[in-house]
Amino acid sequence: MFLDKLDWRYAAKKMDPNRPADEAKVAKIVDAIRMAPTSSGLQPFHLFVIRNADLRAKLRGAAFDQPQLTDGSHLLVFAAFDDYSDARIDAVVDQHAEERPGTREALETYYGTLKSMYLPRTAEENFDHAARQAYIALGFALAAAAELGVDTTPMEGFDPGQFDEILGLRDKGLKSAVILAIGTRDESGDWLAPLKKVRKPMRELVTELD
Repeated sequence: MFLDKLDWRYAAKKMDPNRPADEAKVAKIVDAIRMAPTSSGLQPFHLFVIRNADLRAKLRGAAFDQPQLTDGSHLLVFAAFDDYSDARIDAVVDQHAEERPGTREALETYYGTLKSMYLPRTAEENFDHAARQAYIALGFALAAAAELGVDTTPMEGFDPGQFDEILGLRDKGLKSAVILAIGTRDESGDWLAPLKKVRKPMRELVTELD
């Protein structure tokens, strides 16, 4: 059952470098990210799937030396648009119009309104919006990984500026937003593994308004 899988998952603190995640399962996690919903279908982020050990070691140095970056087998970096632009929004219109013939006029009207809202905003505001869309995709990645029995560790504990420099993101108009280590838990060395999952009880988290 899916909820049982969510109870099974946790943010692994120790991964076994000798047990890499299955590539076929990682591909499904990446596809779940691709399929995640985003505001107005903009998908305003790029995903870096990093297997290269040397690169992950360098990034570990910019992530407070957290071992999951190198003990895991994959590192996903969600890099959000640093800003919105005519070109970036027009690309969405063009793709939708191509794949849904007869919709261009309606699309141009809708996305024209969107431009009037987004383009006058500051780059910081637009990056924050784009980063929130990346977080939606992160949620889909975590759920998909749990369903597939793949261990993950979502992380905000890293230096985005250093990540951007190491990965050359500035030239791509991107800024790192959040990262996800993927691998296989090492329960023998992970203090968190045997502990009960703790969440607020439903009565404290949820208010039903009927």
